[in-house]
This record gives sequence, C-alpha cells and structure tokens, in this order.
Amino acid sequence: MNNHSINVSKGVCLVEDDEILYRSLRQRMQLEGLQCTVFPTIDKALAGLKINHYELLLCDIRLPDGDCSEVFKSIQEQGVSLPPTLFMTGYPNLEEAVELLCLGASDYIAKPFDINQLLEKMHRLVPTIFEKPSAKAPFELGISTAMRNLTLMLNRLSSRHVPVLVTGESGVGKEYVARYLHHQRFPQDNAPFKALNCSALPETLMEAELFGYEKGAFTGADRSKKGLIEQATGGTLMLDEIGEMPLIMQTKLLRVLQEQKLTHLGGEQEISIDIDVISATNRNLSEMVESGAFREDLFYRIHVVHISIPPLRERPDDILWFARHLLEQEGRKNPPIRILSPAAESWLLHQPWKGNVRELLHVLERVIIFTDGVVLNPSNFNGLDKLCEEALARDAGLKDSLKESERWYIECALEKHAWHMTETAAALKISRKNLWERINRLGLKKKLEK
Repeated sequence: MNNHSINVSKGVCLVEDDEILYRSLRQRMQLEGLQCTVFPTIDKALAGLKINHYELLLCDIRLPDGDCSEVFKSIQEQGVSLPPTLFMTGYPNLEEAVELLCLGASDYIAKPFDINQLLEKMHRLVPTIFEKPSAKAPFELGISTAMRNLTLMLNRLSSRHVPVLVTGESGVGKEYVARYLHHQRFPQDNAPFKALNCSALPETLMEAELFGYEKGAFTGADRSKKGLIEQATGGTLMLDEIGEMPLIMQTKLLRVLQEQKLTHLGGEQEISIDIDVISATNRNLSEMVESGAFREDLFYRIHVVHISIPPLRERPDDILWFARHLLEQEGRKNPPIRILSPAAESWLLHQPWKGNVRELLHVLERVIIFTDGVVLNPSNFNGLDKLCEEALARDAGLKDSLKESERWYIECALEKHAWHMTETAAALKISRKNLWERINRLGLKKKLEK
C-alpha cells in the first residue's frame, strides 16, 4: 500500500456496535482531549484502518458482521500496519482474548469495566495519548494530593456536560463533590440542583417523585406535580445511592436519559428535558452488573466519567484541614475560635474515621458544645468515639445526636463527681449556673449537692 495514501489521525479507532457504550466512551475520549472515530461494524473499521493511522485501536471481539479475531488475523496477512490494539470482551470470551494476545494484540479488558481502568490501560499502551493537565488546582475540596487531583478533574469537567458517577464510602462527601461540580458548570448560581436519595423511597413513590404526575393519576394525587427530573431541567439532577434503585425503575430512567423526554404518571404528553446527571453510590456497580442487580446499559450511560473519593483515613492532610476549617467557621458564629493542641491533632490523625467527613464534623460539633476553653486537648474528645459510631449506625439526625451526646457527657461527669455541682462544673469548665440550666433543659435527675 502507498504510504502517502494514509492519513495521520491523532486519536482512537473504536469498533463497537453497542450505541450506549460507544457514546459513553466517545464522550469520555473527547473529554480527555482525544479524537474518537466510531465504527459499528468490522467492514467499516477495515476501510477506516486502511486509510487512517490511529494511535490506538479499541475493539469489541463480537460484532454483528463477524468475529474480530478473524479480522485481526486477516489484517496482519494483508500487511496493514495496526496501532496498539486493546480488545473488549465479555467474561465467556477470555480464552479468545488470550489467543489474540498471542497473535500480537496489546491487551484486553473484560466487560463490564470501569472507564478509569480502561483509560489506565490505554495510557500504558500509548503513554503520550492524553493531554497533560495543568499543575495548578484550587483546594476547595481538600489539600491532600488525592483531593487536589480530584478538584482538577472537576474543573476540567466544568465545560463538559457529561454524566458523572461519584463513588466512595458513606460520609465521604459525595453530595458535596456533586454540588461543587454543579457550581463549576453553572457559576451564575441560577441553575437548579435537585437530589434524590434512591434508597429512601419505595418504587411507586420514586417513580412519581422522579417523573411527576397528573391530577388523579393515583389515590391522593389531587393536583398535578412536576417530578425532580423536570424541575432539574437546565441544571443538575443528583441520583444518590443509585445502586439501590429497583431494576424496573432503572429501565424507565434509562429510557428518559436516552430520549431526553419524559411523560408524567397518568399523562400522555411528552416533555423535553435538558439535565446534567450526577449519580452517586457506595456500592460496587460493576459487581452488581455481573450479578444482574444493575443494568449494564444504564451503568455505561451514567458513568462516562467516574469520580472515586478516597476515604478520609487515606488522606490525613485533609483531616486537620477540615477540623481547622470547621473550628474557624463555628468560632466566627459563636466565639471564641477554638484551636487544636498538638496532642489533639495527633488524636484526630489516629482515629479510623469509619464515618469519614460526616463523622469528623459530628465529633467536632459535639466538642464545641462541651468545651468553653479555647485550646482543645485529647481529653475533650475522650468518650465520644463510641457515641459517634452508635449515632452514625442508626443514622440519627445531627440535632438529636448532639442532644444525646450532651446528656451522656454531663451524666458521666455528674456520676464521676458524685453529683457534686461545684466539682462537676469545674470539670466541665462551665459555671454552676450553666450546669444547672443544662440539667433542667435535658431533664436529668437532680441530686442534692454534698
């Protein structure tokens, strides 16, 4: 073949017939600064490969018009120069993928896969394929390296209205990250942000809450109501705990996201929508896809970009950053501003923080209530660990948790000092009058002072 007839095309040749998957992959490639040319059949891919030189070939093994393994052999026999080749395969085809590696393919990835995992493999095969990001990044989400990188990625996403999946442990700050991205995309602060916790509603109510309903659609529907999707038009819809969404709802949601149209329950008119979707979960959706608990097509549709937030214990720099930030904020509202002693900082750094940022903030709220002094020491935190875990386990509200913590702490101090008011007040670093007021407000049993 005459080399002068070959066009140099910086980017990826994607051979895939699944429209949902190739649209998601193409969006992500474009976000990474790559050109991505899609061919849904083997014949079209062959024609493209003969006249263009791509940096990477990303190809599904099974396609409507044949088997890519046979085509791979055929291309080699024709002497066509192929770029590094990465095959996508279902688990039953792993033996075939290994055979392709023996024939000269570069690597393979098993479906369903995480897009970040795919990008890592692409980067290993072609290290120069992606644009280099700027080293400068703001620190709104934290000062650790992990959060700086995450912030940089969110800032790059601000001009790309693609679906995002945010994952991480409970309490790690998934909604905060979603809101940060929303405000980056809509800096004028006039776009709606609507959130739905998919684990908080039964299927019937979830459908009405998401899609809206017409008057008389069901018992109790005495008026028409817009659903959250419609309310979020022009802005962002956050689907929290999407892994808890029932399969039938996943099907209905996928249809709406694909068609960008919905119909109210009990209605007939189609309503056009225009929303950014940010999904969040603490579950492993890839494993759920394998077990059949989550639709594979929806999985690819919602996570064009995957944001994984590491747990707080893996980024200790952020522990003290969050703590100091909260103490300063609270101190400005209710002086004085408390500061952490070196020993208190060490105590915070050595906690497991199973509840992540949420647990840290609750602990600090409690300590602020119980401490009148300016400098916080480990003694101010002692006894709160078990209480925090119990409150988080039963998902108690902040107000109730704070009240319970205060009652427990004061009762412990009273028992320790045999209900001696002067000694107890001194130990709590509050006045006798303040102690009496707290005992009355909390309904504690009064005992005579010795």
